[in-house]
Amino acid sequence: MPLNDDSTLALANRFLVHIENAEYNLGSWAQVQGLDVQWKMADYRAGDAGNDRWYFPGFTEYTPLKLTRAACSDSSKVQAWLSSNSFKSKAQTGHITLMDPHNKPVIKWEMRRIIPVKWSIASFEAGQSKVALETLELQHLGFLSDDVAA
Repeated sequence: MPLNDDSTLALANRFLVHIENAEYNLGSWAQVQGLDVQWKMADYRAGDAGNDRWYFPGFTEYTPLKLTRAACSDSSKVQAWLSSNSFKSKAQTGHITLMDPHNKPVIKWEMRRIIPVKWSIASFEAGQSKVALETLELQHLGFLSDDVAA
C-alpha cells in the first residue's frame, strides 16, 4: 500500500489536558481511561399493572478519569496544579482534546468541576531501561450539558 502525506500508519493519537479556571496546561497524555457516561434508570411499577414497568432516565454518572503518560517536563506543571489544589480545592473547568497524528483536534470534551483525586509515578529502577509512567486521576461532574437550565 503506497503512503502519502495523509497516511496515519504507525502514528498514534494523543490527548491534551487544560484546566481553564487555573490556566494550567497539563500537556499531552498518551492514555485516557474513564471517559464515559452512564444513565441510572428509574422504574415505576403501578400496583394494578401486573408486571408492567415504566422506565425513566435517572441521573447521569461519570467515571473518574485516569490519565497516563511517560514522565516528562510537563510533569512539573501537573505538580504546580496539584500544589495549588492541596487542601483548598475549588470547582474548576477544563477540557480534554483528542489530537490526530497530524496534531489537529478531532474532538474536545469540556469537563465540569474537575478535582484531582490521585497522582502517582511508577516505581523505577536505574538498572532497568523502562520509562517512568506518570498517572493522574481526576473526578468530575461530566462533559454533557445535561444539568444546564435552558
